[in-house]
Formats: sequence, C-alpha cells, structure tokens
Amino acid sequence: MSRVFLLLLAAALALSAQPPKNRAPLAPSAFYPLPLSSVKPAGWLLDQLKIQASAITGHLDEIWPDVGPNSAWLGGTGEGWERGPYYLDGLLPLAYTLDDPRLIAKVKPWVEWALTHQRPDGAIGPPSNKDWWPNMIMLKVLTQYQEATGDPRVIPFLEKYFAHHAALMNERPLHQWAIYRWQDQFATLLWLYNRNGDPALLDFARRLKAQGFDWRGHFENFAYPNKVPRAQTGLQTHGVNNAMGVKTSALWYLLSKDPADKAATAKMLDTLDRHHGLPNGMFSADEHYAGRSPVQGIETCAVVEEMFSLELALAALGDPALADRLEKIAYNALPASQTPDQWGHQYDQQPNQVLCSYSRRDWETNGPESNLFGLQPNFGCCTANLHQGWPKFVASLWMASPDDGLAIGAYAPSTVRTTVRKTPVVIEEQTEYPFRNTVQLVFKPSEPVAFPIHFRVPAWAAGAALSVNGQPLPAPKPGAYGRIDRQWRNGDRLLLSFPMPITPVQGFNQSVSIERGPLVFALRVEENWRQLRQTGPVSDWEVFPVSPWNYALRLDAANPAASFELSESPLSSQPFTTTTSPVVLKAKARRLPQWMLVNDSAAPPPASPVTIPGRQEQTGKYPEESITLIPYGAARLRITSFPVLEPVKPQ
Repeated sequence: MSRVFLLLLAAALALSAQPPKNRAPLAPSAFYPLPLSSVKPAGWLLDQLKIQASAITGHLDEIWPDVGPNSAWLGGTGEGWERGPYYLDGLLPLAYTLDDPRLIAKVKPWVEWALTHQRPDGAIGPPSNKDWWPNMIMLKVLTQYQEATGDPRVIPFLEKYFAHHAALMNERPLHQWAIYRWQDQFATLLWLYNRNGDPALLDFARRLKAQGFDWRGHFENFAYPNKVPRAQTGLQTHGVNNAMGVKTSALWYLLSKDPADKAATAKMLDTLDRHHGLPNGMFSADEHYAGRSPVQGIETCAVVEEMFSLELALAALGDPALADRLEKIAYNALPASQTPDQWGHQYDQQPNQVLCSYSRRDWETNGPESNLFGLQPNFGCCTANLHQGWPKFVASLWMASPDDGLAIGAYAPSTVRTTVRKTPVVIEEQTEYPFRNTVQLVFKPSEPVAFPIHFRVPAWAAGAALSVNGQPLPAPKPGAYGRIDRQWRNGDRLLLSFPMPITPVQGFNQSVSIERGPLVFALRVEENWRQLRQTGPVSDWEVFPVSPWNYALRLDAANPAASFELSESPLSSQPFTTTTSPVVLKAKARRLPQWMLVNDSAAPPPASPVTIPGRQEQTGKYPEESITLIPYGAARLRITSFPVLEPVKPQ
C-alpha cells in the first residue's frame, strides 16, 4: 500500500475514535474535546444552527467584501488581516456540524488556498501580512478541519509553520494584539504536540509565553477596579483580549503543573465579576473595563470568545463552575446579541437596554452605532467573528474523559457519536433544557460496553434527582460532577432532573436580576423596529420602546421566589423572541417616575430600596402592576437589573 493511502486510511479511522490524551510531560486534562462533528445538535439548538446557516453566516461572503472572493486569504487583493480567518473560524464548524454541502463548498476554497500556498520557509497566509495574530486564528481553523475530515496535510503544515515562527521569534517578536492573544496559538501547539510528540514544540511554547502578556499576573495585581477612562485604556483593559485571556492559565497549567496556574482562571473570573460583572454572565467592556452598571455594554466578539475560552478551560480543568458560566453566557448573552433571524447583530449589548438608536452613549471609546442591530455596527470585527458561538458550543457539549469514558460539557439537545473502548456508541440527549429541567440520555451502543459517564449538577440545582432505567441513584451535591461506571446496553436511559428555583440575585446599587436555572430574566418591553439603512439583504435597525420600562419590583422579603408566577408553553423553532418564549414569569412592580433616560440609555438603577415620590404615591398615579419577564436572550429591549421597592409597612 502507498504511504498516501495509509495516511488517508488512518485519518478515516481517526474520525470515529476518541481524541488523543495529553502526552508527557503535560498534566492530564480533566476532559478532552471530541473531534469536530462528533456532536450533532437536536431540537431547538439544531434550529438555531439552521437559522444561522440560512442567515448572515451562510451568506456573508456574498454581501461583505472583507470576506468575499477578493480576500487576500483567497489570493486576492482585499482584506488580509483577521477578518477572513475570523469568518472561517465559525463558518467551518457550522458547515461540518450540519453536514451542509453548500457551506462546505464555501469553506473548501479558503482551506485549499491556505494549505497549498504555504511558502518554502513555512510562512502562511497573504504575503502582505507580517502580523502573527491572524495566523493564529487560521491555525485554529485548520485543526478543526483536520478533525472533521482527517486531511493528512494539516499536521505537516502546522509543523512547518511552527518551525518557521520559532526561527523568527527573536527577529520578529509578538506585536500588539498577538502579545495579548498568544494563548490561542498555544492551544493549537498543544493540539499538535499530542499528535506528534515533538519536544521542540514545548520549548517553543515557553518562548511564546515569555513574549506574551502575563494574564495571571494581571489579575493577581488587578489595577482596574472601576470604569477605565479613555486616557488610561490599553490592550490589557480591552474586553475581547480579556475574554480570550480567560483560557490562558488553564491551558498553561497543563505544561507548568503549577497549582497557582490551575487556580488563576477562577481568580480572573471572580475579579472580573467583582469589579465589572454583568447579570448576563459577562463583564462590561465597551470597549474597555466599564464597571458594574447594567447600562454599560459588552461586545459580541467578547461573548463568543469567552465562550470558546470557557470551553477550553473546562476541558483542561473540569471545574463545574466553568460549565455553569458557559451555559449562562450561551443561553443569555449570545442570543441577545443578534436579531431573532440572525441577520443582524450588535457591537455592544446592555443588560438594561431600553433604546437602540444612533446616539452617543456613556461609553468611553465606542461610537454612536454600537447598540444598533445590523451588518457592521461600529466596527466590523464582530461581523467577522460572531459565527463561532453556536457551532463551537455544540462541539463542546460532549467530551472524552481520561478514564476512557464520556463527559457532558454543557446540557442541550444533542446526539454524540463516537467510539468508546473500541465500541461505536451513540447517545441521544433528549431535553428542552434550559427552558425545562429534565435531561434524558438514551444509550445506543453497537454492543454492550462498560464505560463511565461524567455528568454535572449545576450549582443552582439543589435537590437534583438521578435515575438509570427508572432506578433512583444518589445525586452528587450541587456544583459538582458525578460519575456512573456501568455496562451500557442499547435502550438504557439515564434521567437527570434539576430543580430550577426562581432566584433574585443582588447586583449594582442593590438592584436585583432574576434567574431560573441557567436563564436570566428581563422585562418584556414592546419593540418598534425602524430600518436605518439597507445593504443587500441586511438591514441596520434602530429599536424603540413602545411600553414603559422604568419599573421597580415588589419582592416578598421573607420568600422572594414567591413574588413570581411561572408559566410555560411549548417550544417553537425560535424560542428567543418576545412572543415565542416558552417560559414566562409574572411579577408585581410599580413605575418609578424618577428613573429616566440619560444620554439615550436608562440611567443606572437608583439604589434600592426605592420609594415612589410623595405626590404620585398619594394620588395613586403609579399603581402596582403585573409585569412580564422573559428570558434575557429573547428580549432586545429589556430591563434586567431592577430596583426593589421598599417593603410595605404593616398597618
């Protein structure tokens, strides 16, 4: 047999196998991401990816020249920096996850040009590009392509490129963005080392880190506890850089084995929460650290990049808190960043967002288009980069475990197909999570096979229940992983039930946001969409409120959960709209006339508890009302952080 045939055969077999484990001297990872396309979405999540494929992701190259056929990443004379690789980093996993021939046909020219135009010295990409950063994105793209197709050209391509970069490190050190995003190249380097075992790669990794930004040190001595004025901003305060930086210490721990690196990811997230945390699971950065006020924003780029960071950090560390946060961002901030048809997106979203219009808001660096929905509001980086959110989330729903089993990364309707202990295994995850609280796993191995399943009980799910084939089993405590090791047969069922209490969470100025399971809830504000401009099939939109938004909640101090009435309805193909939400809360509230717009945004919520001004209180001008709360991701206009009314005094 020819060497090429053997390589192709090995690649084909690898597609159905579990991923390689970490080679010495790396520390073992808690979990290992399965090859791309091992996990397929189902139910409402499949509908989200289908909507994405039919919308801007599936057509951006046809309407936006920066990723069109003249891209320098296709050999043309157009844009040759990050936008082509960014686009491909979402288009490729979407195409292969859906097995969509049309999208795969769009992917192939980019991949073929990259693989066939590597220069003799190992350099890649447009010859005009001298920046290491966009190359880092293309390397991620090619690892996904290799996993999906088994193409034997990818590993030699990466080997040649890393040798090229290592040879030029002193002459051309990391520069600007690459300094703060070096961890993205390190992730690819680990991927390659686990496949070829070349110790030179680890030497290169140490040199790479020495030129990169010290994210761990940045948060050990955090110098930005408040909103950063424009004059003090820098790439270390940039929101997307921080979102990318979340994965750094978790990945570096695999090489360093330093317990301080292992602990640094949690410290980074805790520090961001404490000083800049928002109720949607993200931190504020519009475009730099902006404090905890819910009228500050966060970029769509940062949303999808933090999701990717959390996916890699979860695999490395196995910390269930990372999975909880990943779900919170995926089920709230991600859908909220786009129009329901996924043809438009925002540059910045605000948790308290009551008006999306062309207006200069209280942002230090971003412009007046930043919270419009459209093709390219404010700046085109998010236009190129938003596409990775859903498909990479799908790919991370299931992972391999070091004990030759499987682990659930996040809960969502899906099917995983893989090989476990040399046995083909299919598991269907039947659920309407996060809108419902049960998850059922249906096992379909080709023959009975014993292996462990690792599953997470979210931190909010006190009283979780577990059964296998109807037989109850003890569930682990909230915020922990459980493990079931048994022989699985065709038709076996594992049922998980997670109580979802309605929980007010205190935030900025003692305001509260309302959570139920991984969903955050927001006031449903009636929306009036006004077209601002048209670019081909894409419109830019302003959104204006046509119902009141300035409400303060009435909470039962003794039993806050009793302040809400829950109702459910069947899921539709798009659950993230104001009219199709499958779960709704009703609450009591009163209009707060002193809470008004400032610079075309809701003013920061007044400090709680609040009272109605005396005259309006006496005349009954603002009586108590019933208001409707819907999932955050369904509301493009919303109040998420509510002032709380002063408790009613007993007569």
